[in-house]
Amino acid sequence: MHVGCCRIELHIPASTSLKDKRRALKSVLARVRAKLNISAAEIEDQDLWQRAVVGVVCVSNTQSVIARTFEKTIRMIERHGSIYVTRYETEYF
Repeated sequence: MHVGCCRIELHIPASTSLKDKRRALKSVLARVRAKLNISAAEIEDQDLWQRAVVGVVCVSNTQSVIARTFEKTIRMIERHGSIYVTRYETEYF
């Protein structure tokens, strides 16, 4: 069994309030969870309007499957349009 964790830093320039930020994050995270069968949640910067840090976790029988899943996750977030990935890092256990 392999476990992968991905920490993704996001910028949401159109957000003018915490409500706007949460609405955008909820939309993109729900889509990613449903499509890729991963766990994802906001883990840092909950009180900032235009920044968010999301944690994504995936479990699989091979590390390469987890790496591909994280790549798909990043692409799906970037395709959202109003959310930009500024940085991400992954760890495997």
